[in-house]
Amino acid sequence: MTNLSKRRWLASTTLAVATILCGGVGLVPVAAILCGDFGVVPAAAQVQTPADELVAHRAVYELKLASTRGKSAVAARGRILYDFTGSVCEGYKLDFRQVSELDNGEGKQTLSDLRSTTWEDGAAKNYKFNSQNRLNERLVDTVDGAAERQSGWISVTLTKPKDKKVSLDATIVFPTEHVRRIIDAARDGKTILEFPVFDGSETGQKVYNTLTVIGREIAADQKIPTDAAAGQKALAGMKRWPVTVSYFDKAAKPGEQTPVYAIGFELYENGISRALMLDYNDFSISGELKTLEIKDGRPCP
Repeated sequence: MTNLSKRRWLASTTLAVATILCGGVGLVPVAAILCGDFGVVPAAAQVQTPADELVAHRAVYELKLASTRGKSAVAARGRILYDFTGSVCEGYKLDFRQVSELDNGEGKQTLSDLRSTTWEDGAAKNYKFNSQNRLNERLVDTVDGAAERQSGWISVTLTKPKDKKVSLDATIVFPTEHVRRIIDAARDGKTILEFPVFDGSETGQKVYNTLTVIGREIAADQKIPTDAAAGQKALAGMKRWPVTVSYFDKAAKPGEQTPVYAIGFELYENGISRALMLDYNDFSISGELKTLEIKDGRPCP
């Protein structure tokens, strides 16, 4: 296993996972698993009707090694705790934690504990992020900041790891808005989306180009869930699609088109995800939905 792949796994941010799960890997990541046109949508157009609202929920995913490639020798396992609340009128809050254990095949084990809290307003104009990452119980990364969409650009103000102001391109979307656009695209029968995404990961300045591939809607009588999604009345008969999001380093040199990682999952119309698959090139990790609590949402005034 390469050191690069090891870092990708241990530093799965809210974008890497939370974007998948409905607005995030952070964690991932994802997520940070998780769409309409290819430009910046005016704030008024981004506000969803109650029927299009993302559902508040608390989910736990169990992570385990799915496959390895080449000479990669690795053992990995972990868990994701994902708590998503809010609405389009009060904004969306995500509390995310991913605990991962990696064995490099030579008897060396590394324990990663990533915790993140984010908030994004319903109009996708303001985004706040705070995260801490520990390796073997030692704090190695802390990020705290906020991003605000201005006229023609995005202003990022960081207080950790150090005070800094950054300007980003206006075409960038935040994680929850990314999820909503994927769902909108799936409803419209679109299969390909491309967006740069910012989630405040790494040093709070990282931007990824993303390529999203949306498969054909999964029929209710096909691939019947056997995980925590099974028996959920709120999900019975709800539309869902197979989705794969590939993340590319926006700062990479032209022509370097190998994704940093890719995330596959089944996405329900209300934003809940199941059957995760995180691909780090020389190995991949599956994420099984072990528990799911769908919360009662508060309607907008």
